[in-house]
Amino acid sequence: MPTPKLLIVYLHGFRSSPNSSKAQLTGEAIASLVKDGQAIEWYCPQLPPSPQAAMTMVKQKIAETKAKDLCIIGSSLGGFYATYLAEQYPHAKAIMLNPAVRAARELAPYVGQLTAYDSDEPFDWRAEYVEQLKEQQVEEITHAERYFLLAAKGDELLDWHEMVEHYPGAKHLIIEGSDHGISEYPLYLDQVVGFASQY
Repeated sequence: MPTPKLLIVYLHGFRSSPNSSKAQLTGEAIASLVKDGQAIEWYCPQLPPSPQAAMTMVKQKIAETKAKDLCIIGSSLGGFYATYLAEQYPHAKAIMLNPAVRAARELAPYVGQLTAYDSDEPFDWRAEYVEQLKEQQVEEITHAERYFLLAAKGDELLDWHEMVEHYPGAKHLIIEGSDHGISEYPLYLDQVVGFASQY
């Protein structure tokens, strides 16, 4: 494989995994681009519960890559992380899929033992993790042209108005209806991959 020109990072949501349908569909679309000759490296890790540990792991990958360009795609909590990382790397682009704009506020009520959605594997969601999210909060994005927001009006968990307000000047795709998981994600996949891969 040639040296990758672009690293695309996909960050799953809270209690989710790289096996989520959006992660799998996006990975398959990127794999098709690689097959067609595009020099892209794909990274879709299982994130640890600790936000600090999760970001340390992703930053380590970014530091190791030979690619000069970077795009981070994140769903829900992953969208929060994508925003945080994009502000750490001024050359990075970020795509947020129904992002948790205020992750600490949203996830504070869940402190305790939880299970992962697709494996039922237990894990502890600790109060210290909520504090870590507060430290990662981005109040205002910079260079809005680097950001692409997909927000569903039918999101049953998060307020799409808040998402829109948090990314002024960014590319917005507001979906009528739908849900938090964006069930119709295949309809928007080309736009996601197009934004991610164009440099």
